[in-house]
Amino acid sequence: MTTTRRDLLKLGALAAAGSVLPSLASAQPAAAAIAKAARPLRILILGGTGFTGPFQVGYALARGHQVTLFNRGKRPSPEWPGSVEQLHGDRNTGDLSALEGGQWDVCIDNPTSLPFWVRDAGRVLRGRVGHYLFISTISVYADGSRPGLTEDAALATYAGKDAMAETMQSLQADMGGLYGPLKALSEAQAREQFGDKVTIVRPGYIVGPRDETDRFTYWPKRIAQGGEVLVPGDGQDTVQLIDGRDLGEWMIRLAEAGTTGTFNACGPDYALTIDAMVHGCHAVTGGAARFTHVSPAFIEKNQVPLPIWVPRNGSPYSGYGAVSNARALAAGLTFRPLATTVADLLAWYRTLPAERQAEVRAGVSLEKEAELLRAWRAEQA
Repeated sequence: MTTTRRDLLKLGALAAAGSVLPSLASAQPAAAAIAKAARPLRILILGGTGFTGPFQVGYALARGHQVTLFNRGKRPSPEWPGSVEQLHGDRNTGDLSALEGGQWDVCIDNPTSLPFWVRDAGRVLRGRVGHYLFISTISVYADGSRPGLTEDAALATYAGKDAMAETMQSLQADMGGLYGPLKALSEAQAREQFGDKVTIVRPGYIVGPRDETDRFTYWPKRIAQGGEVLVPGDGQDTVQLIDGRDLGEWMIRLAEAGTTGTFNACGPDYALTIDAMVHGCHAVTGGAARFTHVSPAFIEKNQVPLPIWVPRNGSPYSGYGAVSNARALAAGLTFRPLATTVADLLAWYRTLPAERQAEVRAGVSLEKEAELLRAWRAEQA
C-alpha cells in the first residue's frame, strides 16, 4: 500500500507526541566538542521532552545557553547535562500562568498542532520573547504531488467551522483532513502574535535515535535481520528524511543567528533514492540481506504498508520525496551521514526492552513479507 496522507500525518503526530524513552544518551552531544555561542541566550522551549526537544536542550546547554522548559510535567524529567528550569502548565486547558512574568530571548514551540495553542502563547509571551521559532510540517502544502515544492507554494485550507475550537480529540479523529490545515493556521497565528520575529521550520520525516514511530527504523531493523527484503518500485523513487539531532541543533543555530523566515527542513542535501537508502543501511548492518523489487501496482493491490516510500508517479504525495531544501541549506542546515544515523539509531533501538523491539509499528512482519514475496514471484512466473 502506498503511504496515504492519513498515514503520513498520523505518524508525524506520533513522532511529535512521543513518550520519554529509556535512554537519553544519544540526546546529549559531547559538550567538549561543541564551541560556546558568541552570546548566551535565554531560551524557552515549549515541550522539550518528546522526540527532538531533548536534542535542542542538550545542544543549547553545550553552547552555553540558559534553558527553560514549559510542559505538563507528565513525563519523567531527564538528567540534563546542565541546569534546566522546569515550568509546568497545560496548553489544552489554557493554563499558561507559569509563563507570566518571564522574559526570554527565544521561544521554540515544538509540539503545537492547534492554532489556539499559538494564540494563547502569544497572549502571554508577546513583548517578553524576542524571537519565536515554530516547528511545522511539509503537510501544510495544498498539493503534495509536485516535486520541488518551495516554501512559497500554496497551503492547505481549513474547511471546518471554527479552527480555534478544534481540540486534540477532534484532530485525532480526522488526522488526514485537519493536520495540515491546522498546522498552516498555526503558522498564521505565529505571525499574527509575534510579527516579523518568527521562524517557521517545516520538516518531513524526522528519524534517528528516539523515534518511536519506527517509520524509518523499519528499514535498518529489517535489513539487519537479513534474508530477502521486499523493496518498493524500481529503487529510483526519492525519499527525504532528517535526523532529529540535525533538526534540533539547527533550530538552536537559527535562534543564535536571529534568522527569521520559512524553511523546508528536509534532507539530505542530495537526491536519496530508495536503493541508495536500503544499500546504505546494509553497508552499516552487514549480513546476508538481499533485495527484491516489486512493482507499485503490486504494492497497491496488496495494501502493503511500506513506510517512508511514496511512488514518484501517480501519488498525490510523491512530491514529499523531492521537496526543495535550498533555502534551509543557505540558512546553515547540515546533515549527518546516513550511515551515522543508521548506526546510532540501531544502537539506541537495541537498548529498548525485548518486547518493544519485537513490535512492528511500521512496515510488515517477516511472515507477511515472505507471503508477499511468494505471491510476487508467482505473478512473475
